Amino acid sequence: MTTRISRDVALAASVLSNDGIIGMPTETVYGLAALALNEIAVARVFSTKGRPTNHPLIVHLSPRDNIERWGVLHEIAQTIAKAVWPGPITLLVPRTRLVPDWVTGGRDTVALRIPSHPMAIDLLDMVGDALVAPSANRFGQVSPTRAEHVLQDLGDDVDLILDGGPCEVGVESTIVECISESLQILRPGKITAMQLAEITGLPLTNDEGPSRAPGMMISHYAPHARVELCTSLDEATERGIAYESKKISYSIIHHDDLTKYALSVYDELRTADLEAVQVVLAVMPAAEGIGLAIRDRLTKAAAH
Repeated sequence: MTTRISRDVALAASVLSNDGIIGMPTETVYGLAALALNEIAVARVFSTKGRPTNHPLIVHLSPRDNIERWGVLHEIAQTIAKAVWPGPITLLVPRTRLVPDWVTGGRDTVALRIPSHPMAIDLLDMVGDALVAPSANRFGQVSPTRAEHVLQDLGDDVDLILDGGPCEVGVESTIVECISESLQILRPGKITAMQLAEITGLPLTNDEGPSRAPGMMISHYAPHARVELCTSLDEATERGIAYESKKISYSIIHHDDLTKYALSVYDELRTADLEAVQVVLAVMPAAEGIGLAIRDRLTKAAAH
């Protein structure tokens, strides 16, 4: 059976309710969704992605869900949730007894998020339960920001792709560890440390220690082409001329506008592979705002 791309939310909800997995739009990237409490379906998510089963998944909830069923949010976590949800931020908090090990990788914490994409919210409301939804691509490769990207990556391994149009953010959610009175950003995203400091009145520290949330591996988000990081467009251009003289194909990724850069970075990495480019020369954006998230993704793509 050929995987369908559809805008029918009721059909997507029906597929999920029958042990299915689907490509699901969010404001950040497309997720590979399954009912969080359905062990069979979640196992399909892991096997389809080729993702290690000890790598935790993010639980996606409706704004109308009872968050306390899933995690223990202390006062600071509640403050962040009220300020940003629905939106592109994930809170890592102590799990409740409801949350199974197949979601958390056996950890005592769970990653929770309420997406702001209208179609995602409609789907969550129609299903009436939480969904896991890691990025809808093979593990470690470039995340999808359009329905057709999911089809290119996963093909008939996914039962349905719900088409919610291009993602409006373009990079994954910020992940904040909220298991004590201090806060730590585990994965940068659109919501920055400065914004969180303004919301909470607390300073935030950078991630330390072993991987305990999605996207914390050294190599991730990688195309088949080799990614090289450049400090400026001039440097990228000079390297490109050198590669051209050696008959090595290349492309340059660069945008001065950070919002446009975030929206296009995964598209451009994918285009490089479609065009069989050998080297991608990525100009690192300014280390501010969503530029920090772009730098994180490009650094991990280059590590591959």
